[in-house]
Amino acid sequence: MSKVKEDSLVRVHYTGKLSDGQVFDSSVNREPLEVKLGQGGLIPGFEKGLIDMEPNEKKTIVIAKEEAYGEKQKELFQTVQKSDLPQDMEPQVNMALMATNADGSERQLRVAEVNENDIVVDANHPLAGEDLTFELELVEIK
Repeated sequence: MSKVKEDSLVRVHYTGKLSDGQVFDSSVNREPLEVKLGQGGLIPGFEKGLIDMEPNEKKTIVIAKEEAYGEKQKELFQTVQKSDLPQDMEPQVNMALMATNADGSERQLRVAEVNENDIVVDANHPLAGEDLTFELELVEIK
């Protein structure tokens, strides 16, 4: 039987959990994820966990934050004056915001702190700083 290699095209079902067991994403009630390994489309630990799996095999992997989204980077926190926000906006901690970069692209931010005159926004990936657990089921190697 064939096994997943570093350049395989695979279809995989997964359930991702935080260290406290909270599910943050799952493909179980939708189509399996289809991805070609070695293209940078997956976090490194997820890709490594698929290597040598066989079709219909199931396993659970734990990915350290360094092999996932890394540590939270302090330089990705920024203070924004409330006067720079839309007038009708009432910022709340964990509120998602969209920012437009100088090149016109957008990036998602999260409100980390709300103060009297300003807010602190966090541009880190929402899962940065987290160790992740994935339950994997290899559906197919194409």
